[in-house]
Amino acid sequence: MPDPIAAVRPWARRLRMRLRRLQPQLADALGRAPAGAMAPDAVAYRCNLCGTANRAPLAALSRENPTCRGCDSSVRFRAIGRLVALEVAGRECALPDLPPSKHLRGIGLSDADAYAQPLAKRFDYVNTYFHTEPRLDIANHAAADRYGRCDFIVASDVFEHVVPPVERAFDGAARLLKPGGKLIFTVPFSLDPETVEHFPALHEWKVAEHDGRWRLYNRTADGRETVHDDLVFHGGPGATLEMRLFSQAALLRAFERAGFARVRIAAEPCLAFGIHWPEPWSVPMVAYR
Repeated sequence: MPDPIAAVRPWARRLRMRLRRLQPQLADALGRAPAGAMAPDAVAYRCNLCGTANRAPLAALSRENPTCRGCDSSVRFRAIGRLVALEVAGRECALPDLPPSKHLRGIGLSDADAYAQPLAKRFDYVNTYFHTEPRLDIANHAAADRYGRCDFIVASDVFEHVVPPVERAFDGAARLLKPGGKLIFTVPFSLDPETVEHFPALHEWKVAEHDGRWRLYNRTADGRETVHDDLVFHGGPGATLEMRLFSQAALLRAFERAGFARVRIAAEPCLAFGIHWPEPWSVPMVAYR
């Protein structure tokens, strides 16, 4: 007899992660003090991307909540900037204070302007895109002219959108890096044992809106027609489709399989830059080639 609990576990995991994604909006709504007032747990910090001085309640410093009045950066954005400075340039300092290191070459994968622009001023760095120039598909190994040339890659909340099999993206990142290069990496992930692939049989597919709902229509490799309507988009309905919810354990195995020497879970706080991780999931990682 089928286990009814097992049948609902994937749905429950996805619901849990959706509720976690609402945390920034809830923190923003509940954590903002009226003008002239300041919460007792307020943290004073300097944005390490634009240099702006800020002050905010600790509860507002969540992963996606914009908490810099200068550049609207979030904790995730500031953590990316800090890790590039620390891991690549060897300096624990704000990007505006970092001496130019144009001998260090980096690639971004659809990076946000808040950290892409200061990175471009300090490093030989180019931000690439999947759909427009400068174009790079991290899962397409046709970019052989870039192999082994990068000191660092930034991939922040990208790999959860890669069409399966996602292993190609890990392989692509490893090929682009020099020996000793670093992948500064984030994705939403759970602490469950395994990654949940939302569409494991994806083959010939399209996403379309019908009767006010977005659906994914798929023809599997063996010819079956499937329709999925419980879709998760990042950036709004119809934008970037979530293909999977990673697990931390599966990520570590994926990095090892792709040839990375080791991985560091970069969950340390840096309140001087307004970086705070109240939860152990979906924190940054650094993978060392």
